[in-house]
Amino acid sequence: MKTLIPQALLLLLLVTLALTNSKGPLYLGSYQLCHFQTLLTWPGLVESQFISASYVDDTQFMGFNSRAETQRMVHQAPWMDQQKPEYWEDQTQSIMREKTFFKEVMKKVLHIHNQRHHTIQRRYGCIVLPGGYFSRGFHELTFSGHDYIALNEDLRTWTLSGKAAKMLRGEWERTGFAQVVKTYLKDECVELLLAQLDYGKETLLRTDTPKILVTQKVRTDGKIILRCWALDFYPAEITLIWQRDGNNQTQDMEMMDTRPAGDGTFQKWAAVVVPSGEEQRYTCHVTHEGLPEPITLRWEPPQPSVPIMPIVTGLVLGAVLMGAVVTFLIWKRRTKGKERAGSEFKSPWEYQVQLRVCPAT
Repeated sequence: MKTLIPQALLLLLLVTLALTNSKGPLYLGSYQLCHFQTLLTWPGLVESQFISASYVDDTQFMGFNSRAETQRMVHQAPWMDQQKPEYWEDQTQSIMREKTFFKEVMKKVLHIHNQRHHTIQRRYGCIVLPGGYFSRGFHELTFSGHDYIALNEDLRTWTLSGKAAKMLRGEWERTGFAQVVKTYLKDECVELLLAQLDYGKETLLRTDTPKILVTQKVRTDGKIILRCWALDFYPAEITLIWQRDGNNQTQDMEMMDTRPAGDGTFQKWAAVVVPSGEEQRYTCHVTHEGLPEPITLRWEPPQPSVPIMPIVTGLVLGAVLMGAVVTFLIWKRRTKGKERAGSEFKSPWEYQVQLRVCPAT
C-alpha cells in the first residue's frame, strides 16, 4: 500500500525551491525555461516520491508525479494538446531517466546526513534573448535544505557548500558531468523553449497592461504607509520604485514578490513609510512591457463627499412648498371669480322689478 505525502507539502517544497533559487534579472524580451524537480524520502514511505514541473517563465506546461495513478508526463497548458502521443512517450521515458538519476544521488548522500527524511531538489534550465539566442544556463541541486551545488556561469566549474555537495562534485568532475549539462542547456533546452513559445504564443507572447493604484494606511504611531499596487499584468517582469522628491527610496521600500493572480496574470506591490502630511512628496514609478512609457502616480486624498441626503430633503420640501403655493393661488383665483360672477347675476324677480320702474315709452 502506497503512503501518500500531503499535496500541500509537495507544493511547499516546490515553492521553497523556486524562492530560494529564484532567477536573476532577465533582459527585456528574453524568456526562461526552467525545470523544478524534487525527490522525497519519508518515514513510512515505501518508495521515494519524485515530482517534476516544467515552466516557461512562470507558466507551467508539463509535469510528472510518481504517485499519480499513471506514471506518465502530462500536459499542464492548453497548447500542449497539439503534441502527438509519441511526444508524450518520449517525455515519459526522459523523466524516468531523471528519476533514476535522482535515486542514485540519494543513495550516495543518505549516509552523510543522519535524518529521518531527505529531499533532493534540482532547478535547471536556460534563458534565450530575442531572436532565440542563448543567453545563459543554470543547474543547481539542494540536499535536505542545507547542502547545495551549482554550475557556474562558465558552465564548466561548480560552486558548492556541504559534505554531500563536495562528494558529488568530485564524482561529477571525474565523469565530465558539467559538459553533459552544458550541451543540454545550449542545445536541447533552447530548442524546447523556442518550441513552447511557438506553440503557446497566444498565451506566452501576449501583453496585459498593469492596473496601477496607490493606497494609504495610518499606522498606530501616526506614520503613513503608502502602497503602490500593480494588478492584472503579464508578463511577470515589472519594476515598482518609490521616489521622495525625485530620489529613489529603494533602501526604505518593502516589496512583495511578484505573485500569480490565479487567472494567468500577476500582481505586485511596493510600500514605503512616510511622515504624516508628507504624502505628496512621494511618487511611485512603474515600468512594464505593456506600458508605452513608465507611469508615475502619487496618493490622492479622497475628495470630500457631497451631502446627498440634505440636498434631496431640501429639494423634496421645496417641491412640496411650491406645490402648496401654486394650489393656494389657484384656489384664490377661483374664489374671486365666483364672487364676481355672483354680483352680476340677477334673479327673475329682480329683473321684473326693474322693468316696472322703467319709464313708459
